[in-house]
Amino acid sequence: MTSLKRSHASTTSSTTLSSKTYLRTLKSGKVQKIVRELYLRQDIPCSSRLCSACLDLAPAGFHRKSEPFVLSATLAGTKQYPEGHYLVPDTNAFLSAMDLFESEGGVFQDVIVLQTVLEEVKNRSLPLYNRLIALTKNEGKRFYVFFNDFRLETYVQREAGETINDRNDRAVRKGCAWYAEHLQQAVRARQSARCPAIVMLSDDKDCLRKAKNEGIACANLHDYVSGLPDADRLLDMVASAREQRVTKESKAELLYPDYLSVSAMLTGVKNGTLHQGIFNVSPYNYLEGTVNVPSFDRALIIQGRENSNRAVSGDVVVIEILPKDQWKAPSSKVIEEGDVGKNENAENEDDAPEGIVSEQERRALQEEVRKTHGRSTEGQPQPTAKVVGIIKRNWRQYVGHIDKDSVRSRAKESRAQQTVFLIPMDKRVPKIRVRTRQAGDLLGKRVLVSIDSWDRESRYPVGHFIRSLGELETKGAETEALLLEWDVQYRPFPKTVLDCLPAEGHDWKVPASPDDPGWQGRRDLRDLLVCSIDPPGCVDIDDALHAKQLPNGNFEVGVHIADVSHFVKPNNAMDKEASLRGTTVYLVDKRIDMLPMLLGTDLCSLKPYVERYAFSVIWEVDANADIVSSSFTKSVIRSREAFSYEAAQLRIDDKSQQDDLTNGMRQLMMLSKKLRAKRMAAGALNLASPEVRVEAESETSDPVDVKTKALLDTNQLVEEFMLLANISVAGKIYDAFPQTALLRRHAAPPKTNFEELSNQLKVKRGLELRTDSSKALADSLDTCADPNEPFFNTLIRILATRCMMSAEYFCSGTQAYPEFRHYGLASEIYTHFTSPIRRYADLEAHRQLAAAIDYEPLDASLQSRSKLEAVCKNINVRHRNAQMAGRASVEYYVGQALKGRVLEEDGFIMRIFSNGFVAFVPRFGIEGLIRLREMGGEGEREPDSLFDAENYFLEIKGEKIKRKVELFQKVKVRISDEAEESTGKRKIKLQLV
Repeated sequence: MTSLKRSHASTTSSTTLSSKTYLRTLKSGKVQKIVRELYLRQDIPCSSRLCSACLDLAPAGFHRKSEPFVLSATLAGTKQYPEGHYLVPDTNAFLSAMDLFESEGGVFQDVIVLQTVLEEVKNRSLPLYNRLIALTKNEGKRFYVFFNDFRLETYVQREAGETINDRNDRAVRKGCAWYAEHLQQAVRARQSARCPAIVMLSDDKDCLRKAKNEGIACANLHDYVSGLPDADRLLDMVASAREQRVTKESKAELLYPDYLSVSAMLTGVKNGTLHQGIFNVSPYNYLEGTVNVPSFDRALIIQGRENSNRAVSGDVVVIEILPKDQWKAPSSKVIEEGDVGKNENAENEDDAPEGIVSEQERRALQEEVRKTHGRSTEGQPQPTAKVVGIIKRNWRQYVGHIDKDSVRSRAKESRAQQTVFLIPMDKRVPKIRVRTRQAGDLLGKRVLVSIDSWDRESRYPVGHFIRSLGELETKGAETEALLLEWDVQYRPFPKTVLDCLPAEGHDWKVPASPDDPGWQGRRDLRDLLVCSIDPPGCVDIDDALHAKQLPNGNFEVGVHIADVSHFVKPNNAMDKEASLRGTTVYLVDKRIDMLPMLLGTDLCSLKPYVERYAFSVIWEVDANADIVSSSFTKSVIRSREAFSYEAAQLRIDDKSQQDDLTNGMRQLMMLSKKLRAKRMAAGALNLASPEVRVEAESETSDPVDVKTKALLDTNQLVEEFMLLANISVAGKIYDAFPQTALLRRHAAPPKTNFEELSNQLKVKRGLELRTDSSKALADSLDTCADPNEPFFNTLIRILATRCMMSAEYFCSGTQAYPEFRHYGLASEIYTHFTSPIRRYADLEAHRQLAAAIDYEPLDASLQSRSKLEAVCKNINVRHRNAQMAGRASVEYYVGQALKGRVLEEDGFIMRIFSNGFVAFVPRFGIEGLIRLREMGGEGEREPDSLFDAENYFLEIKGEKIKRKVELFQKVKVRISDEAEESTGKRKIKLQLV
């Protein structure tokens, strides 16, 4: 039974307003009556600073503490509302125009978010709900959540036969009416002449009509925004109206097949006739994608627009396998949207009579099939499928630039609305049709847009403009673009987070007396000769080491990690922000920190010559680096020195240095080499990825050169002891919390992942790649050598890395123990513990380890499997995005460093297509596509060629150039730079010399 009552705060008697009975049948067969009581109250404040009555209520207010009132008392009048106004948006207003409410410049302030609306947004879209919550916490925006469903005068009960949607609309109108009347009384009590209007924002015609009849001030989004300053820019941020699209659909040809119903998809997936997976578009051919399905060894191919059926890369899709006579060979041709989608009319898609697949696309695909139907496994048709439904859209905000050919020449100067194409930076995402009044202003700019819909009658998705980031190729615009592309949280830390920092700021110190509570449970390790070894210029020092010989001939070795969990407590604002960010992101010219700088670069950082809190792992090891015993303790240390890798290497190699600190480092070096040898013997992989360092001009940070990173023995010294610490901690927290230990696993790749590389090595070099185990793979990679070309082995390791699965964080209770294994490290169990300043996973591992050694109790959030699974899911995404953002930053700066220069360098052929090949340049760690059409000369046609997919070569038979290009071949390439038309990025251009 649901009973609604007045609160005792407002009345002495409780009055039941209505009742309902809910019955639930238990497993035992008994029927249980569920009674829920809802108490309605009259002490929930309006939060307007105009209202003295609510201010008097505030100390005993709804949130159980006195909170500052949000809604302003001084409101600037507008033409529509001369006395000023507060806004009350309904659910659809937030769903279709969240970007508008988030816009800077103080346009949308003093906004009342009704509880009804907040709950409805949460049910409709969790990401939008999180963005709305962030707005309510932004002090400058003045968004106030009013709990209308708990206030007596604004509660609305659903009537018989009324839909939930109609009930919620009525609740919004009632909330508006109450606020208007309440503020009238407040203004009268203050004897003030100005009473702000309460304006309901909605695009629901029926709700607007009823509001007008009830005397409520209201407007639709378009009309309201049209009356604001800068209306042209703001109107572009409103999602295109669904009604316009419906009208068009009735007249337009339906280009794409309809999606199956949810029930039909679920039934098909359950009985095995349909399959579910993530749609991934090829970076080389925008008309081809793949979907990995657990029940098949290989990914299923999706070829052509019709079969991909409006899926965007990253969408969770449901697919149906096509009949065998429609199976296709995987693409061996580079096809970019810019090549075949030029000169399309964004304004009127009816100008494209060929419908869903253009004639150019059809020709490209037919040519593709003709060239690849050979005898080899490379060219044989493979299972092909089509998308029949979308389970979850991966739509996000996209960065790109306006296609200048889609802007009408006469409209470049006018403010008339027109439809243009936005070309995303990510080549896997289709062009987006955007309605804008500022097309001329946006040419040559980086632009942020959002996709609103992709209906059956439109070849391309429809979206709306959010904002301009600045001119193409400028450092600020390109850096912000890559942060947005990889969803990196880069806004400054909010005040609520900064409020969690120690009040002493940079003056904070470890308490002088060991009797102080700050020392409780800590070991005093200040006498140990501890030092840190990091990249040059590192200021967020997570880890430090020590070693000393014991009287029995063994060694004591310690890894000391910054004790971040002392400063960041579970579930406070700083912890929530850190868990959202997941990791620090390192770009060429800046760092996007996970934690505020005060902690990351000072109070937690294990800087030399000062005392710091640490979490220490200390082992006794014998001369063979076998562990005799291990212990874990919170500690206080005092680092003696902060070395760069190069400085540490010089110190160790300098025989004249015989002090205890240097000898301790030499002991660490000796032991690390033994640890490494044992790992390699156990099957750990020594993989490779292109590592380059961009050298910048000190004053301007402008890039001037690119160097390959040199790896020293000291790099491996640090790596070995960090791995050992992570493995030791993983075992300890798993013993203590077998269901909820936060661990990291690296799954063994399926054999099919290595099929292509294995076949390539066999055909081109007569080498065998064995993949039965990580040990077999490691041993066979060692044999992939060319005595005449030292880099060949590195190239194969780079290619082998790309065949691997991604490592991932997981909660121990979700996997069987054999699945814990880290394939690349050949370790049975592993976690991340050694970098808590820059990784949230490590911070959580610290909290679990502290509980495992009885230093402090474990927070409830770390005992819940479902909560930890959600944390793991987020940090896996954040970790991957941080890597990709870092690579994109290097790519941008390499392009800038080589701007205007023409160099010739050695390169290696990594991949061959029927119309081009990919070359890798070791000096710059870059790879680039060299296309046949670019080898024919300016204005000339693509030279004739013979592509042999079976033997991995491409024979070029042009009039001016005759060459045979083979996989793994060493070639000389000319490196220059170009502004890539398709993405607007400045990229490295490679040409065959």
